[in-house]
Amino acid sequence: MKEKHLIVMSVDAMVFEDLEYLGTLPHFRQLLQEGSRIERVRSIYPSLTHPVHATLLTGCFPEHTGICNNVRPEPGNPDAPWYNDLADIQVETIFHAAKAAGLRSCACRWPVTSRAGGVIDYLVPEILEDGPWEDPALPYQRQGSSPQLLEEVLRPLLRLQDPAAPRHPAYDSFEIDCAAEILRRYRPHLLFTHPGHVDSARHENGLFNRRVTEALALTDRYLGQLMDAARQAGISDSCNFVVLSDHGHLEIQRTVCPNVLLAREGLLRLDGQGNLLDWDAYVQSAGLSAHVFLRDPADAPLRERVSRLLHRLAGEGIYGISRVFTAAEAKEQYQLAGGFSFVLEGDGFSAFGEDWRAPFARPFAVTDYRCGHSSHGHLPEKGPQPPFLCMGPDFRPGVVLPEGRIVDEAPTLASAMGLSLPQADGRPIAELLY
Repeated sequence: MKEKHLIVMSVDAMVFEDLEYLGTLPHFRQLLQEGSRIERVRSIYPSLTHPVHATLLTGCFPEHTGICNNVRPEPGNPDAPWYNDLADIQVETIFHAAKAAGLRSCACRWPVTSRAGGVIDYLVPEILEDGPWEDPALPYQRQGSSPQLLEEVLRPLLRLQDPAAPRHPAYDSFEIDCAAEILRRYRPHLLFTHPGHVDSARHENGLFNRRVTEALALTDRYLGQLMDAARQAGISDSCNFVVLSDHGHLEIQRTVCPNVLLAREGLLRLDGQGNLLDWDAYVQSAGLSAHVFLRDPADAPLRERVSRLLHRLAGEGIYGISRVFTAAEAKEQYQLAGGFSFVLEGDGFSAFGEDWRAPFARPFAVTDYRCGHSSHGHLPEKGPQPPFLCMGPDFRPGVVLPEGRIVDEAPTLASAMGLSLPQADGRPIAELLY
């Protein structure tokens, strides 16, 4: 049987409205003309990068993946660690299915895949351990990159990388260089990669502007690099290309910090310098939504007190909160669970910060992705929606579906490769597949 290959490029924060411009660029034009697409895909809640990318590997909602935020809940820690390891995902991924079927796989800076060398053959971790490192390859080695990959791909490309370059787009260019070289050398059956420059441009500049257009143009070049690498590897005829996205963005006008209000109510206790000493309730940001944790979730009087406060704040309409979900409501309505007691949905123009020190409201904080000129983490039905583009021998050409669900994408990718994800909440999209 002829080998199948699948290349998946997740363009962080690409939305349907971008396709008009992308269709004027050579590689996206080919994908749009020769392939099929879903124009608007419903994401998960919260629409954050790491929870969504866990869903893209599993077809499961956060209540099953266990990834409900980008970062772990650590009240008082402004630098809480991200969910980063493949083992953080609590259900089987497409990489596990590929390994069981004897297929070679690659994750090149795909979220939540670190330390997965036993499952993923060619692993380039996304978020690296903090240095400084005398050997720039050491964090890759510590987080799962194989000795062969280190010596044949990473070390040569790291020598060409400018250490003073900004995170984006230099970070993305290095990532795509790695992915292309892995394709040429090892011809993995599955390759997943995740350029984030479009998302970064939107955080820093807003939803639609010249900087975003420039980032989209660079993304077309990345797609071309992967197409060229597939040709050079001799796998073009057996290769499926998928370009997808995780979430949209909403323009925001300010950052609000509900923990300031919790501190005023005595639910957070501070010392004379404003340092957090103790807490009964704490709001963790999820960008345009937030999760409210109780120190003792079984404390019914505390839960009732916090509930009354949150609903009062939402009802007054000036604190950036449009809706308050209980944990049970979030699970029932959005398949979201994660140890919190309440979820706050923003008003569409306010992002949530975690600071407990006044002022409550403040302007943009472009150094924090959650609080830039535009952001995400909002309910999946809001705002511009991500598309799904596919082309190759296992996908039907010329199909255009107006709507879809992001939980159906992983089962569709698995089906294209002859794999299955029995634990998935989603199902293969039959209209796209032969």
